[in-house]
Amino acid sequence: METAALPICACGGRSGELPADQKLRWSGAGPMDRYGPPVAGVGAVPVPDFRQNEGSLTSTLRTLLFFTALMITLPVGLYFSSKAYIFEGTLGMSDRDSYFYAAIVAVIAVHVVLALFVYVAWNEGSRQWREGKQD
Repeated sequence: METAALPICACGGRSGELPADQKLRWSGAGPMDRYGPPVAGVGAVPVPDFRQNEGSLTSTLRTLLFFTALMITLPVGLYFSSKAYIFEGTLGMSDRDSYFYAAIVAVIAVHVVLALFVYVAWNEGSRQWREGKQD
């Protein structure tokens, strides 16, 4: 009777001897091979074409950069201009009061820019969804 050395554990431990009729044989087929080749259309997921989304990506990046610049410049510009021209110049407030009210104007400007960004992003996403739906 032929015997073959076979590891006892998968970790490469000691080998034992088995009779030839108890040897493990590799047929080359995996467990999923017995089901046959996949049928087209059944469970098939189409591969997305990312090239058609390049315009969408560019538009989104342009929108993001526009609102980033707006978020930096508008509150700062409104703070200093409202402090100097409105609160100190026109209304004649003291430095201390004009700082306070100019800061309130800047905070309101931040909130307006954020609300506009959410509105534009929401509409851009729904427009792209509708265009994708029509294809």
